[in-house]
Amino acid sequence: MIGNGRALANFVLDECQREGRPITNLALQKIVYFCHVWSLVKLRQPLVKQRFEAWQFGPVLQYLYRDFKEFERKPITTRSKGLDPITGELQVVPYHFDIKVTQLLQQVVRVYSKLSPGSLVDLAHVTDGPWQRVWCHDGDVNPGMTITDESILDFYACRQPAFC
Repeated sequence: MIGNGRALANFVLDECQREGRPITNLALQKIVYFCHVWSLVKLRQPLVKQRFEAWQFGPVLQYLYRDFKEFERKPITTRSKGLDPITGELQVVPYHFDIKVTQLLQQVVRVYSKLSPGSLVDLAHVTDGPWQRVWCHDGDVNPGMTITDESILDFYACRQPAFC
């Protein structure tokens, strides 16, 4: 079920709101990343069709960063919007996940949303993890700075998630 990162972000934001946990752009990026990670590992399916990029503070979906950059370090109070192909207008991107995906995402969000943005960055920066392999390379240039699903699955498949 390869989908839209905006839909996943809106799911995360709605879950955090239900739990009474304000969430910043930095935290949202990491929680979306870990939702994608654990879907790859547990369900053997990616949630986001775009590749995460290795940025200074961890994995990022560039378009999500742009959607919420205005909030800086403040809690996000809006939802991600996309262009409606029929009306041509920007609308909040809806999400529709099957029950297995929804249950997994709820578990991931429940655990990871309790962590501080700094702790989430530390988890994403794990030694020899996918982010570090892209960010800490031998050359001067690492074009694209993308984190592949293969590298995510390779690293996390032998690790126990925090929500089990």
